[in-house]
Amino acid sequence: MIEPAIWHWWAFVGFVLAMLAIDLAAARRRTGQMTAREAIRWTAFWTGLAVAFAGLIWWGAGVEPAARFLTGYLIEWSLSLDNIFVFVVIFATFGTPPEHQHRVLFWGVLGAIVMRLVFVLAGMALIQHFTWVMPVLGALIVVVAIRLALHGEPHVDPSKNILVRLARRLFPVSDEPSPKFFVRGEDGKRRATTLFLTLLAIESIDLLFAIDSVPAIFGVTSDPFLVFTSNIMAILGLRSLYFLLAGLMDRFRYLNYGISAVLLFVGGKMIAEEVAKRAGWIPHDHELVPYWVSLCVVVGLIGCSMIVSAVMSRKAQH
Repeated sequence: MIEPAIWHWWAFVGFVLAMLAIDLAAARRRTGQMTAREAIRWTAFWTGLAVAFAGLIWWGAGVEPAARFLTGYLIEWSLSLDNIFVFVVIFATFGTPPEHQHRVLFWGVLGAIVMRLVFVLAGMALIQHFTWVMPVLGALIVVVAIRLALHGEPHVDPSKNILVRLARRLFPVSDEPSPKFFVRGEDGKRRATTLFLTLLAIESIDLLFAIDSVPAIFGVTSDPFLVFTSNIMAILGLRSLYFLLAGLMDRFRYLNYGISAVLLFVGGKMIAEEVAKRAGWIPHDHELVPYWVSLCVVVGLIGCSMIVSAVMSRKAQH
């Protein structure tokens, strides 16, 4: 584990807030929806930041922490692609105009950052106090992997979302299209808009995906700083990735198998390492699978699933 000072945490949080402010300012200057060219540039920008951050970790702490960061980043990034499937369904259900989607995703990402911090701190507290947590998390990840492989793309019905249904009970809802989350009705009463309901649906999905992704990264590293930073660096690029891939998701039809294989590997690794340690086959401060092997496996599985998807999509078109 690396031992960052408290100012490292504050510096990273400050950096994230600054990046979000820059992104928000760019969105306000944009007159319409994000174009494909803009999405490519922003995706390259966020990816470059993640690579640069990995280089900074390499320079300050060595190769191993940098490799673990990249492995966690790739796991979260690949799981983020699953988010995009769901976001497309949610926006279509609520009829959210493309020019308003960035606003929802911005606040959704901000909420996801807070949730990830809570999950990381809670996960670390559980791991430090209860030795049985790691194999339980590993089993949870294996179940998620099997479910993803069997059922493919997630199926959601935003109208049945518990937060959306609760909001409809607590607030009168205006069906008029609006770029705001709340508006004043003709009677002067405050009304929630469909954009607010969309945000609630997005946040609830982010919560569900956090339950999957944070334990998966704990299977790669138990360092809370690396778990948190790898999660957040991947989430920062989620908005531009959505606008880049939202119309192309049918071309990634085999990606869910790659993600499922990654989760099976990570979950199986967590269970096998705990069994090996309890049996005395490896010391308690050692790993069954070296960190560089984990990185190669994650890169290989995600890369292969994307290549197969691209080849099969091209064949289908011909």
